[in-house]
Amino acid sequence: MKSLDNKVVVITGAGSGIGRQLALRAARAGALLAVSDWNEAGLGETVDLLKAAGVRELRSDRVDVSDRAAVTEWAAAVADQFGRVNMLINNAGVSMTGDFEEMSYEDFDWILGVNLMGVVNGTKEFLPHLIASGDGHLVNLSSLFGLVSVPGQTAYNATKYAVRGFTEALREEMLVNGHPVGVTCVHPGGIKTGISRNGRKTGSQDADALDSLFEKKLARMTPEKAAQVIFKGALNGKARVLVGADAHALHHFAKLAGSRYQDVVAKQYSKINPSSKR
Repeated sequence: MKSLDNKVVVITGAGSGIGRQLALRAARAGALLAVSDWNEAGLGETVDLLKAAGVRELRSDRVDVSDRAAVTEWAAAVADQFGRVNMLINNAGVSMTGDFEEMSYEDFDWILGVNLMGVVNGTKEFLPHLIASGDGHLVNLSSLFGLVSVPGQTAYNATKYAVRGFTEALREEMLVNGHPVGVTCVHPGGIKTGISRNGRKTGSQDADALDSLFEKKLARMTPEKAAQVIFKGALNGKARVLVGADAHALHHFAKLAGSRYQDVVAKQYSKINPSSKR
């Protein structure tokens, strides 16, 4: 796939942030869109923006991507309405911050359900349609934290590393089996979204301080720019897309340092995390 014009593009987590900007960029490029989010209010705002942008055809649905039955029903409805699906972007994601010893099983299950199983559910249901399209493309959003690990992100790291492994192995399967589906794994660094403020934290974390740190110091790139980088990489057939200078810098540092990068991060943790008591 070299262009989004007249392509059916499906995007999860389109109610805000990167997902919303991906949808707007696709609409302006002439795509037909099926968007979803669990947040009806945010999704409604995206729909209004897409209509104002002149989207050619649009379907929107409230979908919890961790609900397999709901994703199955949604995929069937999308395929029935549009008759095909050319691109799926599994963008929906949540965050969970805090030391693993303080987390509940419920917290871990929640983030696994959205970040990992949401990607699995969407891919499983839409993949046959991507193959049938003859020029399909799958885009799964991992994270910088799918390349490097940091304290306080055991759950998030677990899901994003898993998305990376799943996506890379699936890409290999598409190549081995000769299916006409490109596969791209995306690793954004700090993007100016509400993922921290809308995420969960363990009881010992200073939520306001963490959100302020993320929004004022760590989130350097706008969602608009991130969407541009993602589509450029996907349409150029890249297997891996790093988004942001921080993603590039930390990825290369970890490659050069090897496993020793973990010791460096651990030593710097108290300077980075305002909630750290170490």
